[in-house]
Amino acid sequence: MKVVKLDDIIGTEQDVQAENGNWVSRRLILKKDNMGYSVHDTVIKAGTETHIWYQNHLEAVYCIEGDGEVETLKDGKVYKITPGTLYALDEHDEHLLRGGSEDMRLVCVFNPPISGKEVHDENGVYPVDDE
Repeated sequence: MKVVKLDDIIGTEQDVQAENGNWVSRRLILKKDNMGYSVHDTVIKAGTETHIWYQNHLEAVYCIEGDGEVETLKDGKVYKITPGTLYALDEHDEHLLRGGSEDMRLVCVFNPPISGKEVHDENGVYPVDDE
């Protein structure tokens, strides 16, 4: 059994801050844990916009605090995100993630799992880490 506490992740290499300051991702379960997925506690800063396009990963996102919205770029649809909302990027959806009036806290699950070292490239993509 594996037990992970958020407080034990904060301030370690698994506590990843976006270079532009838009988000922070605390990577709780990673590829090295051999679960077949990774789990992240992510905070999207209020009033920010981040372009993301996970061409190599599927992601499910569950909001537990705050508010924001996600816009799918292929069709321009905008979805409001509030606590209790889950959205799944089941088609490698290119999207814009926007923080609302307050920081938005999300639980994110990635398949395949990420190693924890990935950073978004210029297109908002995480590469597949073959380690």
